[in-house]
Amino acid sequence: MNTMQSFCAALLGYLYVLISRDRRKPNDLPIYPSTRIVWPLLLVAATSALSSPFGYASLTHVDYLTFILAKSCKLLPVMFLHVTLYGKRYPFYKYAVVALVTAGVAVFTLHNSSAKKKKGGVEGGSSLYGLMLLGINLLFDGLVNSTQDDIYARFRPYTGGQMMCALNVMSTGITVMYLLLSPYLAQTGLGQYVGMDVTKSAGELWDALGFVRRHPSAGWDVVGFAICGGLGQVFIFRTLSLFGSLLLVTVTVTRKMLTMILSVLWFGHRLSGMQWLGVALVFGGVGVEAELSKREKKAKEAGKKKS
Repeated sequence: MNTMQSFCAALLGYLYVLISRDRRKPNDLPIYPSTRIVWPLLLVAATSALSSPFGYASLTHVDYLTFILAKSCKLLPVMFLHVTLYGKRYPFYKYAVVALVTAGVAVFTLHNSSAKKKKGGVEGGSSLYGLMLLGINLLFDGLVNSTQDDIYARFRPYTGGQMMCALNVMSTGITVMYLLLSPYLAQTGLGQYVGMDVTKSAGELWDALGFVRRHPSAGWDVVGFAICGGLGQVFIFRTLSLFGSLLLVTVTVTRKMLTMILSVLWFGHRLSGMQWLGVALVFGGVGVEAELSKREKKAKEAGKKKS
């Protein structure tokens, strides 16, 4: 599914570039404008491809509550790597907004899961190994977003469509290579250590093709999933190129919060006082971000007019 999605996203990204391109300049908006951009893009593609497997692997060692709480804190590694790896500095209110949104989602999730646990719906524990896998997952997520921002800053004018196409071409190559090599990797000590020995000797690719042959309707589901995922990426990369990864991650974390709220309301549940506090923290943080960003923009425009 990941291979299909990255392939469709690469095609849609290229179509996006063609639509955005100046028709008078056939070489306008190249996917790879220079050889220097290839290595940072390859780093993003590789860490993006590796991030999800570490996250899924952690679920066998940590409970789901720990996993969700950690993913709700995604803003923290993004900001941390921006500051430590790329030397970026933010206004104080940005740090406050990240803290408010992260705390709000954590409070909401924690009390939502606590209520389920009382009803006997959640069990499990955490281990140091599982937390390490989860930490690697979050580190890779943060590295992906912070490196994308660095690419936009260093290789201007590089657009969202160009990066979308370039990264998905690389991701398709990486996942295809994995699918072709997985039967051989499964026989190695490393493959057995990470659990690849449980797959059939034919490998995941032929297992997947065999499943689609037996269930043709599933093939259309995969195609639909890939197209919808690709269309979603158009908006993601557009937001990323215009506003940066910190705002993008704030949007995605807030979207998850809204999904949880709608789920609670849809199934007729009630929010506890602490959950309402979590909602207030998240939307309070988003509101502060919007208002102060607007003031900052107006101040910059006023300064330009004076000069």
